[in-house]
Amino acid sequence: MRSSRRTTNRPARHAGRRRRGAGAVAPYHHGSLREAMLRAAERILERDGIAGLTLRAAAREAGVSHAAPKNHFGDIRGLLSELAAVGFARFGAALVANVREDAPPKARLAAIGRGYVTFAQQNPGLFLLMFRGERLDFGRPALRAAAESAFAVLAGAVGAQPSAQTPLTLSQAAHITAPWSVVHGFALLMLDGRLKPLIARIPGGTDDMTLLDAILSGPTPDM
Repeated sequence: MRSSRRTTNRPARHAGRRRRGAGAVAPYHHGSLREAMLRAAERILERDGIAGLTLRAAAREAGVSHAAPKNHFGDIRGLLSELAAVGFARFGAALVANVREDAPPKARLAAIGRGYVTFAQQNPGLFLLMFRGERLDFGRPALRAAAESAFAVLAGAVGAQPSAQTPLTLSQAAHITAPWSVVHGFALLMLDGRLKPLIARIPGGTDDMTLLDAILSGPTPDM
């Protein structure tokens, strides 16, 4: 009888272990925790905004212990900086995604401008984070390299290709800043919803990107 009870109870005990294990946090192999945390942080950023993104919230979203992120990021500024680095890498790719190598300079610049605003439209939380310098540590190599690479695309679009360490003339700086200001300002106005009243007054189903195309093809400086 004792043997029979053991046989009967053993599956039940095992089932209990399986049930407990099913709800437990799955262990991460070395190297994958960082990526899991970054994915979780991005989901929170786009869903709840930067105010909702904390180390604890990201750890909870990723399904890991609250202490785990500190080994990879140190503090929330570290996590935000590494997430911004991911953003700048994608941003740089988005800028050149629709640029034709044989296109004239004005068409190349317009394609880069469209890529700039499209990225902001599709990744509003990440875009705003990337340009909030007070929350980021640009001393972190990944962030500095990704941001400089994206800036090089913008500079190259207007024919200026200095390295990050090369001094700029006032003329070069103005040449880069003029189109940058146009697309960045447009992106912020779009994200804030400030363009909607203006677009509503234009007949013919005009949307944000149609208005942007009209600006980029118009007689704006260096465009």
